[in-house]
Order: sequence, then C-alpha cells, then structure tokens
Amino acid sequence: MSQSTSDELLRAHLLARVPLTDTEFATFRSYLRPLALARHEHLLLAGDVCTHFAFVTHGCLRSYSLTSQGHEHTLQFAPEDWWISDLYSLLTRQPSSMNIDALEDSQGLLLDQADLEAVYAKCPIFERYFRLLMQSRYVVLQERVNAALSQSAAQKYQHFVRKYPTIVQRVPQHVIASYLGITPESLSRVRRQL
Repeated sequence: MSQSTSDELLRAHLLARVPLTDTEFATFRSYLRPLALARHEHLLLAGDVCTHFAFVTHGCLRSYSLTSQGHEHTLQFAPEDWWISDLYSLLTRQPSSMNIDALEDSQGLLLDQADLEAVYAKCPIFERYFRLLMQSRYVVLQERVNAALSQSAAQKYQHFVRKYPTIVQRVPQHVIASYLGITPESLSRVRRQL
C-alpha cells in the first residue's frame, strides 16, 4: 500500500471523529513511522513493555494472551482503520501480558507513546481525538464483558458477525472461537445450526 493511500485512510479516519486542519494532520503524520509485518510476525511479545500505538492500513492484527497450558485467548482484532496497543502496559510501563501479531501480511503506522505528549502540545485536537477513541474502546470492552457473562455461544457469534462482518471470512475459525471464549468445536456446531 502506498504512503498516499495510507495517509488518505488515516485522514478519513481522523476526520470522521474530529475536525482537522491540513497543518494539524501534517504535524500528526510527521510523528508516525511505517509498520510492515508478515503473517504471524509479532508487533509485541508478552513480557515486553508496550511503547506505541499501531494504526492498521492494510491487513489484520490481533492481541491475545496465552494460558499456562498454551491456550490462546484473543482479546482484540484490528483490521484496516483500527488502532491496536496494550494500553495497560503502555500507560503503566509494566511488562505486557499479551502478544500482538499479524493474522495477515499487514501494514500500518506506529505512534510512539513518547511522541504523544508532543502531539498534544502542538495540536490539542488530538487530546480530544484520543479521548474519544478511549471512550469507544471502553464501550466495546463493556459490551464484550456483558456478552461473555450473559449470552449463549450462538448469540455471541451472531453479535460478532454483525459487528465484524469482514473479519469472519479473513480469520481462522480457532481464532474466532478464542475471541468468543468457546471451543472451535462449539463454534463449528453454532455455524452449522445457523
């Protein structure tokens, strides 16, 4: 994906959330650096301290944790037009308990945490943008917790398909099952029934 295409996607993403001048966009863009990951390549490994946000312009990333038995629990998907990070590690400077890897060959833009304060100082509109982004992520997290506690496997899958229609065809079934908190066999049964 060309830089101009990535920039257009980023600009459209930002403008959908906050008013932005060309100068503000150029300033923000100057702090971003390119990201390219091959399928299965990691952006973050558990035990490392997360130091950046990643905006996906092509492909799909995900965050996941591993149990002591080696079972994956997918926490978030980040297809095109999404940000991904480990906010806990980023904000507390503690080692991450999660991994972030590419489910497909992926490209994006990285924003270092250290640069975020400079962005805020030069372009205060980004404080609003990132506040709105965090609020949105909190709402999604609360929805997910409520679904995990109160919905059947079929309801969880139907909600997932409605919310993330493009991911269903792009992501392996066992990864979707790990996101929903069900076994791959349960997911296969649900898909057959639906």
